[in-house]
Amino acid sequence: MQRRFVSIWFRQLLADWQLIRRPELSGVPFVFAAPDHGRMIITAVSSLAAESGVEVGMRAADAKAICPDLEVLDDKPERPKKLLKGLGEWCVRYSPIIAIDEFGMDGLLLDVSGCTHLWGGERGYLKEIVSRLKSKGYTVRLSIADTPGAAWAVSHYGKITPLIPTGGQVDALLDLVPDALRLEEPVLAKLRKLGFYQIKSFIGMPRSVLRRRFGEDFLLRLGQAIGTENEVLVPLRVPVLFSERLACLEPIKTRNGIEIAINKLLENLCARMQAEGKGLRTGILTCYRIDGKVVWVDIGTSGATHSISHLFKLFQLKIDQIRPALGIELFVLDAPKVDDVEVPQEEMWTSTPGLDDKSVIRLLDRVAGKVGLQVIHRYLPATKYWPERSVQKAISVTEKSDTRWRVNNPRPTELLKTPVPIEVMAIIPDHPPKFFIYKGVRHTVAKADGPERIEREWWLDQGEHRDYYQVEDEQGGRYWLFRSGHYGSDNKYKWFIHGFFA
Repeated sequence: MQRRFVSIWFRQLLADWQLIRRPELSGVPFVFAAPDHGRMIITAVSSLAAESGVEVGMRAADAKAICPDLEVLDDKPERPKKLLKGLGEWCVRYSPIIAIDEFGMDGLLLDVSGCTHLWGGERGYLKEIVSRLKSKGYTVRLSIADTPGAAWAVSHYGKITPLIPTGGQVDALLDLVPDALRLEEPVLAKLRKLGFYQIKSFIGMPRSVLRRRFGEDFLLRLGQAIGTENEVLVPLRVPVLFSERLACLEPIKTRNGIEIAINKLLENLCARMQAEGKGLRTGILTCYRIDGKVVWVDIGTSGATHSISHLFKLFQLKIDQIRPALGIELFVLDAPKVDDVEVPQEEMWTSTPGLDDKSVIRLLDRVAGKVGLQVIHRYLPATKYWPERSVQKAISVTEKSDTRWRVNNPRPTELLKTPVPIEVMAIIPDHPPKFFIYKGVRHTVAKADGPERIEREWWLDQGEHRDYYQVEDEQGGRYWLFRSGHYGSDNKYKWFIHGFFA
């Protein structure tokens, strides 16, 4: 794909911003000034002030002498960057890769490769940006070219067309002044002194001569403009590898329209992820409204997936949170977190797949989408032997355990948190009780199975054990009882009830 870049130059960034905030200044010449070595130096001028002869770099006192009605406003060093950052965030609707023009601190650079077709081509793309920024109150000049340097040069100094065709950056630069190469003032002064008033007067000279006369930075800037040197943009946002955009010809206001947009985005995104063996873990849908506001919703999955239907159902749960207002003009679907999708190997004798069961995973995702993942608790087998300590609460729903569930013996459907002492009548030494008394009620045992001996961990208390019995009383109730300790002359053994079977 041919790389294409757009330069947006805000010709009067601070002045336009001030007029947006204070429309009453529209008929008043004003400037911004900042202290410099004890003097107030003008940093930005309004159009009315410029018409009176006031220029950037003048002393505020001299400017007041030229224009007595001039209003001087205090400037702050970080204000232009802060404004550009906000404008860059707004421009994300036009490109995912946006950088601040650090050289002039009065513009933005966009990597628009693969974006312009969403607005009917490059001309329609530039027209849309200019129109929208003008409606916000900003005066801008734009240009598009194969390199950021050429786009910057034409947007600031070009006089013919802002659309530089592919491979046409050299021709577009020839008639421009050297200032268009983003050079420092000492180098520009040297060029003017030598009579180089246009780029074409030196672009054909040997590079060794140019390096010796003007330095390495000069060659770098020239190369960045014509495309022989690479220029890396530092984006305001780190671009997401898996991201899809959908621009709308007409603003979307209805739930049905939003669902269609989501489904289209998922089709493209899931196709890309599937081709690379990846699956979504976190998804963010960002909706850009025509009133300039941005709304977003996010989803999460318990396991990596590229199932369109499953992800669509998760987003459906969040659509009510999207307020389209006057309409949504652009949808962006990002997958900032993806994982490898593992194809599970089916085991003939495994009947407890747990979170390896796709239906379980999708159920958890839908429940989490409705009530939040924080209310879902999962329990894993622990390395302890006592039943009340043999499970532990998982830190997360997707946490893995190094220990397998013990399935060789049946366990009660309800396990008491702490075993409850009971009174029993039992035939010694290893017979189940004939009856037991629990909460004042006598239960006569009709059926019993056991004992199952469970010993405590040897590293905690060697020799301590429990003998468990499954018993059923004459009413059909089934209980899990155990005897703790050995029968002997000291009679230190005790009986407990620990759970109930269904």
